[in-house]
Amino acid sequence: MQLCDTHCHLDSSRYDEDFEAVLKRSLGAGITRFVIPAAHPDDLKKAQSLSHQYEGVYFATGIHPSYAHLYDKDFIQGFVDDEKCVAIGECGLDYYRVEESLQEMGLESFEALKELQKKVFIAQIQLAIEVQKPLIVHIRDASLDSLEILLTYAKVLKGGVLHCFNADFQLLSLAKYGFYYGIGGVLTFKNARKLVEVLPKIPLQSLLLETDAPYLTPHPHRGERNEPSYIPLVLEKMSEILAIPKERLVEQINHNTQNLFGESFKIA
Repeated sequence: MQLCDTHCHLDSSRYDEDFEAVLKRSLGAGITRFVIPAAHPDDLKKAQSLSHQYEGVYFATGIHPSYAHLYDKDFIQGFVDDEKCVAIGECGLDYYRVEESLQEMGLESFEALKELQKKVFIAQIQLAIEVQKPLIVHIRDASLDSLEILLTYAKVLKGGVLHCFNADFQLLSLAKYGFYYGIGGVLTFKNARKLVEVLPKIPLQSLLLETDAPYLTPHPHRGERNEPSYIPLVLEKMSEILAIPKERLVEQINHNTQNLFGESFKIA
């Protein structure tokens, strides 16, 4: 049984001392493809380097909304022609820690924060359209604004994935535009009632698996560093909730992953 972790920050310094051991455990668990999404520009070259050192490792180019003030189109666009670059992102909107973000970005108001994040999000959407790559979308406490922007461009985008899907019903409307829903360790949390309720409403052909490693570690490893080898724990919970055999889910999710990220993600 082989699977892909469609969202794992393997460029994090938390893997510096044992990266190859993490990769070996993941391969042993059947995880053979990995997508490292861009977050901070300082880590992008490292993600690119890892993708060329290790078979099955890919990356995306972009910038996380929390670092929108650091957006540099020329820098991000410099990675799009790399054969291991499969997407643009993670990009989107994040209105969660407003005070912290205002301080980080040197802004004076929530409105200024929203304006900057929207501007940078739209710029990355336009880049994705220009280079015909899918989006990796980060949404936190900003569903309505994100939906409005995505619907504006949905018909000309090459699809995308709502990373760490937040279970907001209104975002399910994006499925018909080629968007997928990244499901990770949150599904195993005791307080994941909303996601458990919404999961059966997501079309099977729109589901993806992810970890967001090193964050959001699934039960029973909460509190530990997350890693791609924990994907089977999420799959197990998904199978239980949907009452669908794991083998069928694996086949469908692998098909979905290939549809989004291309032939390199074809698992025989």
